Amino acid sequence: MGNVTVFDHPLIQHKIAILRSKDTTRKEFRELVDEITMFMCYEALRDLPLTEVEVETPITATKCNMLAGDAIAVVPILRAGLGMVNGLLNMVPNAAVGHIGLYRDETTLEPHEYYCKLPPRIDERQIIVLDPMLATGGSAVAAINFIKAHGGKKIKFMCMIAAPEGMKALQEAHPDVDIYCAHMDERLNERGYIVPGLGDAGDRLFGTL
Repeated sequence: MGNVTVFDHPLIQHKIAILRSKDTTRKEFRELVDEITMFMCYEALRDLPLTEVEVETPITATKCNMLAGDAIAVVPILRAGLGMVNGLLNMVPNAAVGHIGLYRDETTLEPHEYYCKLPPRIDERQIIVLDPMLATGGSAVAAINFIKAHGGKKIKFMCMIAAPEGMKALQEAHPDVDIYCAHMDERLNERGYIVPGLGDAGDRLFGTL
């Protein structure tokens, strides 16, 4: 199965604690999601391909490594995944960005697609799927299904908070996908929300509480 990385870095855990608080403002929430995403990028993007280039320093010419072309595609799951995009683009500004729109049936908890637009040459790119919450796993599984149906092969998934149920579902459905998670929570409640969680990430990001 794909590797699972749950971050234990003190700075990430500190920011997750503030992110959870019901008293954290919308502005603070957005900034924290950006910052946590940037911290997670260091590990999630560790294996990006490099190419050797020659750089002229003030002293002499030297060989250096740089990222190989525009080989990265960032694909947020709408709408909450949008909150993680800037954090990743701050680290990899030339990444292409696609979007997958899903909504969850509040009765069955099943995801339904309403939009899918991916960058060209998706089959050649390292794809990073973004969603702050991995709850039942239904949306993540469906989004990756759509990406694979369009030819995507090299896929990673990044989230802020995960429930064990969602992690298990994603691993079983897509054992080839590496998963990066800032914190693993206790469980899902009867409504499919993560406990203790942080509420609805989309509502907190976009002020639709």
